[in-house]
Amino acid sequence: MQAADGAEARGRHGDRLLCPAAVCEPGAILVGMVGADARVGYVLPQVPVSERFIAFARTSGAPERRFRFASPCVEDACRHWCAGRCLVIDQVAATVDPRDAAGPVAVPLPLPRCSIRAECRWFDQLGLDACAVCPFVVTERRTRA
Repeated sequence: MQAADGAEARGRHGDRLLCPAAVCEPGAILVGMVGADARVGYVLPQVPVSERFIAFARTSGAPERRFRFASPCVEDACRHWCAGRCLVIDQVAATVDPRDAAGPVAVPLPLPRCSIRAECRWFDQLGLDACAVCPFVVTERRTRA
């Protein structure tokens, strides 16, 4: 099986899908960086998160405000999991209409190249509709003291 962007299918993480809104921790994958426009720009190829990266990223506050990470989806152990689904992408997809270019958010077309699409929980759940709104998901928006 091949993803739309040519990435290898599931395998590196076993049969577990990846959560594309994970926390910055050792072993996570750096998915992208949040730009000045508050949209995620994707990083290719996959970059594993190391202790060194974490130390650097934390020098400017919560890394999740500036980067997006992926880790194996923990399903029932996550507060965003309900009835066998990730509510994060369901809520984002319900809020941002990818067919409404006149709305407050312009959908990036063609879809961004993504290093985790073949293993992504959101893609598995909603297909390309998830990919259309994924760049607008910033994991941490709060400012921590």
